[in-house]
Amino acid sequence: MTSDIERKLTESSDLVDEYMEKILKERRPEVLYRSARHLIEAGGKRLRPFLVLKACSLVGGEPKDVVPLAAAIEILHNFTLIHDDIMDNDDLRRNVPTVHKIWGIPVAIASGDLLFAKVYEAVVSWAEGGKVPCERVMAIIDRFNRAAISICEGQVLDVSFISLDNVTEKDYFEMIGGKTAVLLEASAEIGALAGGSNDRELRLLGDFAYNAGMAFQLVDDYLGATADEKVLGKPVGSDLREGKKTLIIVHALSHAFPQEKRRILEVLRNPKISQEDIEEINKILSSLGSLSYTMEQAKKYVEKAKNSLESLHDCEAKTDLQNLVEFFINRKY
Repeated sequence: MTSDIERKLTESSDLVDEYMEKILKERRPEVLYRSARHLIEAGGKRLRPFLVLKACSLVGGEPKDVVPLAAAIEILHNFTLIHDDIMDNDDLRRNVPTVHKIWGIPVAIASGDLLFAKVYEAVVSWAEGGKVPCERVMAIIDRFNRAAISICEGQVLDVSFISLDNVTEKDYFEMIGGKTAVLLEASAEIGALAGGSNDRELRLLGDFAYNAGMAFQLVDDYLGATADEKVLGKPVGSDLREGKKTLIIVHALSHAFPQEKRRILEVLRNPKISQEDIEEINKILSSLGSLSYTMEQAKKYVEKAKNSLESLHDCEAKTDLQNLVEFFINRKY
């Protein structure tokens, strides 16, 4: 199943990549366009474009007609990654140096801003010709805007939590809902709207993608603590170094003995921690059940996502979405 879904992700990404190459073709100043394309060309799973295409197909639309919207979602996602890496001062993304590490922070900010503008260029390109009802175009633009606003809110919550000791599970879920899940929700809703969905289909596909996005981020946090760094494509343990309040840490701090809690807090937000420190903390997190608890929560969101699809009609696109969320929970990168 996993190999099949990975093959389909590759097939859909080829269409999207071709469009992104066209809309981001090099112009002066060359450094701006090279830096804007850097993470896109480094790869990525292209999960969000896949959701756009499959949601469109499920409601009876033609996926090839919405490639510009699928590309717009991926461009928006990469814009957020560039700025996220600046805020977190990360060195690696997708096994390559981050944009600001190569070209500096001013160029990285400008390249992210360029990508954000290109999102709407792609939407306009899709809507040109007057074949799409105005109200549908406006609804799709609204989904892009709402997602962008939620991502900003979620990202600031994420960095704000670093200095707080009393972050709750509710706080954490609110943060990842904005930072991650909302963009997957928007991807499915945009694909459904573009394909001509009814209100019920739109709601169910949005619910599916939101819950899938919650599961995705929980697994991402788990892998960020435990994965093989070469497979993951970014530094393992960076959440500890940055002081991120993932569910793993929130759970651990609320269940740890005083000595364990002190040790966790000593390591959090310490950029000089060693691999030995990370391994020591992971043993504590494992003994407290914090790692397994995080995966249990991810599985619950996977089930919620699957339940949202149940009443939709059976078709290849529905099966692909079901397999996609299974990929989320079983992935290693």
